[in-house]
Amino acid sequence: MTDSLLAPAPEATESYTPEEVRRYYVGGDWQHRVLFEVLRDHAAAQPDAVFVTDDTLALSYGELFEQAVRLAAGLRRLGVERGDRVAVQMPNWSEFATITAAVSRLGAVLVPIMPIMRHEEVGYTVGHSGAKVVIGPEHHHKFDYATMYREVLERSETPFEIVIARSTAESAGTGIRPLESLYAEGPLAELDAALGETASPDDLALVVYTSGTTARPKGCMHTFNTLHACAAGMIRRMRTDQTDVFFNPSPVCHSTGLVTGLVMPLLIGASTHFMPEWNPEDGLRRIAQYHCTTTFTSTTFLTTLMQAYDPSRHDMGSMRYWVCAGAPIPGAVVQHARTMFPACNVLSLYGRSENMTTVMCGPDDPVERSVMSDGRVLEGASVIVVDRDGLEVPRGEAGDIAYRGPSHMLGYFRDPQNTAELYTPDGYSRSGDLGTMDEAGFVRVQGRVKDIIIRGGINISAREVEDLLITHDAVQDAAVVAMPDPRLGERACAFVILRAGATPPTLTELTDFLRSKQIAVQKLPERLEIVDEFPMTPVGKVRKNVLRERIAAILEAERSGVSAGA
Repeated sequence: MTDSLLAPAPEATESYTPEEVRRYYVGGDWQHRVLFEVLRDHAAAQPDAVFVTDDTLALSYGELFEQAVRLAAGLRRLGVERGDRVAVQMPNWSEFATITAAVSRLGAVLVPIMPIMRHEEVGYTVGHSGAKVVIGPEHHHKFDYATMYREVLERSETPFEIVIARSTAESAGTGIRPLESLYAEGPLAELDAALGETASPDDLALVVYTSGTTARPKGCMHTFNTLHACAAGMIRRMRTDQTDVFFNPSPVCHSTGLVTGLVMPLLIGASTHFMPEWNPEDGLRRIAQYHCTTTFTSTTFLTTLMQAYDPSRHDMGSMRYWVCAGAPIPGAVVQHARTMFPACNVLSLYGRSENMTTVMCGPDDPVERSVMSDGRVLEGASVIVVDRDGLEVPRGEAGDIAYRGPSHMLGYFRDPQNTAELYTPDGYSRSGDLGTMDEAGFVRVQGRVKDIIIRGGINISAREVEDLLITHDAVQDAAVVAMPDPRLGERACAFVILRAGATPPTLTELTDFLRSKQIAVQKLPERLEIVDEFPMTPVGKVRKNVLRERIAAILEAERSGVSAGA
């Protein structure tokens, strides 16, 4: 790849060996349709069956197909061609399904952006991806997205169109296009035919950005076939079918929500319910109202729902599967949930945006497997644990969890160096996550080689926050680490060394400073520890494992009422 925004992206057939391509097609992990063509087939077979609801809007397969064609025609009139990037920052609204299908019809590339992201993250993602169009809400969670997009556009080196879903009169005359205005009129068959041939399922279809140990996120390039491989593998393991109703409170603009809340139900002709804002009481209501059967969320969603559950008021009888992903699920949570909801299989899953699902437990696995592990590899793929040299370690030893298989991305967008560094000599993709594998092939994630914090299933780059903290006048150095949290899994703690003579800032002062840098609220540290020095390695690196142990001990001492220094 080159560094040019206009350079063509590699196809899957260029990023995989000929033998892998043949094997994945023969095995059914890859196939010959793009997402839009899957929708077209279901719209012909069951046009009146409901595909997606969000408690405000419901779309049948037939309606979704028609809206996707009309929106695709409208986007084409805006200049969106095959291979162009379309950035979408949407809550869990039904319109996301229409936009995704329309982008697929054009052979364009979807670039989802989490709704929590603000000016800095949105500006970087839009600029780095070279998005031609940005689609988002006007307001959500009392935040003015439309104004943010205008401000990002003013700073951008390349122009882009702004399109607002569910717009109001506030956007009139501001150069912003309402999404509804793009739906082209005219005979549907003629509009569809004028759009030309669909793309290949091996063409670039998705660039999903993920933060790791670096300050800047990386764009994972996926085809529809890499998404299909992941979704189809989970469908086979869980035996989900057309009768299932997927419950999706996970953000659809995140890997988990996109694959499990949209692609999985679409492949099997099932239905899906989008929940735009998590509230456990409302989640319980929606599960009962829509007869939801299957969900994939971070553990936080399940634990808060369990706290709100009242068997005298709530009905969870329809739920067959609750799959916890995003962070290792505590065994106690699995055991408690299975006791509370005996008809529901509580399963664990571990994945990453580079290859979506790495391992997961299934309903046929012994119950204790979800308590003691994060699962085993899906059929058709391979997972090993490797050392620093990329060589497989003996079973039971800790190392870097590495993946090779049909759901792996093509590479990082406009980032050949990080792409090349990802692979072992045998072609496995290193995750940077520390784990072990037992003799039966079940993997347990133990921590992270890469320095991220997983707060409620959302990855937070420690370095990104550190780089901003050290620009504060009072801060000489900063180290941000994860501290354990019973509800969210992890929260961020900032260890700070002050400049000589500086007045110690409060946590509120530092978070207000970070807010002024327009980063996502979820990235703000939730505890401040001012220290004189950091524990260091002989080569001058901060020993963050020591800092994590220190804050964990402090929290435990505070809970038990004992002085941390005792």
